[in-house]
Amino acid sequence: MPAPSVTTIDRAEVVVVGARCAGSAAALALAKAGRRVVAIDAARLPSDTLSTHLLWPSGLAEIERLGALDAVAAIGAPELTHAMAAIAGYKVASRFPAVGEIDYAMCVRRTGLDDALLRTAVAAGVQLRARCRVTELLWEGGRCAGVRYTDPDGAEVELRAALVLGADGRRSTVARLVGAEEPFAHRPSGRDCYYAYWKDSRPDWRHIAAQWRAGSDLGTAFPCDDGLLLCLVQPAATGERGGVGAAEARYTAAIENIPELVERLRGCTRVGRVRSATDIASYFRHSSGPGWALPGDAGHFKDPVTAQGIRDALRYGRLLGEAAAPVLDHPERLDRALRDWEQTRVRDCVDIYQWTNRLARGETISPLEHALYRAADTDPAISEAVIGIFSRTVDPSSFHTPMRAGMLALRALWNARTDPLPVLADLARTARDTVAERVEAVEIRRRSHRRVPPMSRPAESSLTTSSPGDDHA
Repeated sequence: MPAPSVTTIDRAEVVVVGARCAGSAAALALAKAGRRVVAIDAARLPSDTLSTHLLWPSGLAEIERLGALDAVAAIGAPELTHAMAAIAGYKVASRFPAVGEIDYAMCVRRTGLDDALLRTAVAAGVQLRARCRVTELLWEGGRCAGVRYTDPDGAEVELRAALVLGADGRRSTVARLVGAEEPFAHRPSGRDCYYAYWKDSRPDWRHIAAQWRAGSDLGTAFPCDDGLLLCLVQPAATGERGGVGAAEARYTAAIENIPELVERLRGCTRVGRVRSATDIASYFRHSSGPGWALPGDAGHFKDPVTAQGIRDALRYGRLLGEAAAPVLDHPERLDRALRDWEQTRVRDCVDIYQWTNRLARGETISPLEHALYRAADTDPAISEAVIGIFSRTVDPSSFHTPMRAGMLALRALWNARTDPLPVLADLARTARDTVAERVEAVEIRRRSHRRVPPMSRPAESSLTTSSPGDDHA
């Protein structure tokens, strides 16, 4: 008979569940402030994870703020100085707008990126415990007071802390255990996502992040480290769960539907399997409560069509750590800081969330989109502004002004003057969508102020009493 596992009692000031982008950023900010941080991850690190992993200049600026830019640059991904989108026969092309001193993007594979961030965090004093799976949260006086996890040898460990951060992704264990798993805002995507790596044989394209749309299909080509190219496609979602070979078939078909992407891949050789993400949905979850918070995808997720996830994970992970560090010893002040952090993320992200949802519909190009890209093809300022939305230097609401909408409508009507009915239908739909999004934005902000209902939290568990010799942190 195997010996029963022995519960070890341990202490830290902060437990971070999930040690990738959001978790490393939060842990690093807390450690820099002198706090004792333990990061727990169920995976063997470093390792890969499903991700589109494009870093806009704003994402690289976040890495620079964390002090990890040199480590990330050493991985060897090329600097992508130009963005190009070819849509409906027109091109939106621009240099990347600078964020601080950074005027380029990078596509860094997650194994290297996550490792560089985590090494920076460990060097700052974060203690990493990999291959450890959280099974329960500890509660005391209505507050989250730590975690219970199983270590690689199967032993059970209680780790007590003033703050638990669930940076454990879309299927967050922490979100489930605090009763916040159900989103308060939710929008299913109209696209599926498939990607693979290719050995890149096109040096003339190694500085360009490119996107194409043909019909309802969208495809991208992002040069990345080790001489590889990330080629991602997002065809319209089918709602079907395919069998063996379905991802391969859909990936190949989507590429073949985009002739410009086929040309970009000419002479390139695919490396490895096709990876897929289906049944995607964007959402906001309640992301803070007494003694806990949810940075990264655990609390907020956007469809990968705009590649915002890593930037937001880094930014709001860092801001969470910076907000919590000075008030960690004062529960009421800590809870206020967590609430303020959550509201900041909601306010900052509602516009890009809604803009992403429009691009994720998986539909053919509308007459108004056609007019926009036609205008961008001849006006560099419009091209730069569109690229700026992706890089978060331009807010979607400040770009889609009533004046610009009116000009695009007039252009679309003029281009379709022999048959204006499709344009008029698109105008009516856009007006309805705009009103609906304004109502939705107000509702998202209102709902984000609600707290997770106490009845949905797990029953309070008693903390094991330990002697001074039982603490190991």
